[in-house]
Amino acid sequence: MRPIRIAYIGGGSKLWARSFMQDLALDPDLTGEVALYDIDVPAAERNRRIGTRIHEKPEARSKFVYTVAGTLEEALTGADFVLISILPGTFREMRSDVHAPEKYGVYQSVGDTAGPGGVLRAMRTNPIYEGFAAAIRAYCPRAWVLNLTNPMSACVKTLYRVFPEIRAFGCCHEVFHAQDLLCAVLKEEAGIQASRRDIWTDVSGINHFTWITGASYRGADVMALLPAFVRKHYEEGYSVSGPVDAYRTDTFACANRVKMDMWLRYGALGAAGDRHLAEFMNNGWYLRDPETVAGWKFGLTTVDWREANQARQIAESIEMAEGRREIPLRPSGEELVRLLRGILGLEEVVSNVNMPNRGQMPGLPLGSIVETNCVFTHDTVAPVAAPPLPAGALALVRRCSDNVDLLCEGTAERDMGKLFAAFVNQPLCSTLSLGDARELFAEMCRATREYLSPYYPDLG
Repeated sequence: MRPIRIAYIGGGSKLWARSFMQDLALDPDLTGEVALYDIDVPAAERNRRIGTRIHEKPEARSKFVYTVAGTLEEALTGADFVLISILPGTFREMRSDVHAPEKYGVYQSVGDTAGPGGVLRAMRTNPIYEGFAAAIRAYCPRAWVLNLTNPMSACVKTLYRVFPEIRAFGCCHEVFHAQDLLCAVLKEEAGIQASRRDIWTDVSGINHFTWITGASYRGADVMALLPAFVRKHYEEGYSVSGPVDAYRTDTFACANRVKMDMWLRYGALGAAGDRHLAEFMNNGWYLRDPETVAGWKFGLTTVDWREANQARQIAESIEMAEGRREIPLRPSGEELVRLLRGILGLEEVVSNVNMPNRGQMPGLPLGSIVETNCVFTHDTVAPVAAPPLPAGALALVRRCSDNVDLLCEGTAERDMGKLFAAFVNQPLCSTLSLGDARELFAEMCRATREYLSPYYPDLG
């Protein structure tokens, strides 16, 4: 097949880019160029050198050339695919996003999608995405756009608002972990060993607040096995990849107790990681305080940890780029390259992605960004109609989806009143008085003023 051109916005990525380059190298059917664009030019240059080293390995099965683009126009011109993976702001801003609310009794386990941190992050990110959408319309309007940046729903909605004809979707790996849990259920309750791709799951909701309403393996109902599994493991929890108390040292680990509690209460299985799911529900439920969080056996991802992890990743990247560290070549478990293959007509792929609701998600407004299964075939991404969510689960999702829509209205119109309305209506803000909510919102806006003031003249 013909060589493809991929523009990678945020091409200095410390995590996503490396796994993507490894998966590209292992695909025997693809070849072409990856243009890396990043405001951090040295980081993009490191990834160029890493990508080149990966494709020089004897076990590499494809041939891609990596370049660093000096401008967004240069990166996008002629692109068949565009990947976007950026950090909007720095960890200084994220420190306020995540930790400023704590003195008001509001704790966040992630702080990049929902809750007060998600609102401020969207306020920084959406204006940047307006520029990306306009540039894609100008330089590669027929390209397929894969978004990896959070807050996912707000990013994808902004792309479609500015360029309604854009061919974009948001990719998230959170559901994969719930599918792994269902494999564990199948093995324990039925003695059947399967991989997550062997199990069909009905997925619906919004990003990081997705639910699985049905699951089957070769026609057998996996969900029917859940009640017995949950009865056995609810109190202690269950971890697919390690001990149930791994959350004490691994910030991404959880014992799936929030998922199991959601199943018992709503009849559908929360599909994201517990630390994401908890942020979409009232702060008194799972995130009331650190002791409550520990009781549910997940962790609060601190900005101190993120800063230390970023420093480790940069050090690794420098060593890899300079040839002082070996670069392993193994599948990442991500699905980006599989999705490219589907669009290119090399195989039919079904995966969960985020797109505007065109009727595939019952109970949410048309145009809201929803996460459901989609079928990827030649130059087509077709949403699959999802079964309705149980009424209680839908009520929770509808509130959070409406908040995203209101938040995106506020950023589009630069309307601080609408932005505050989206802020105070976050479930994690449910215990705040109006006065405290206004004070916290103003404090968080001031803390990220450097990134907000160019876009919001009424910031105050």
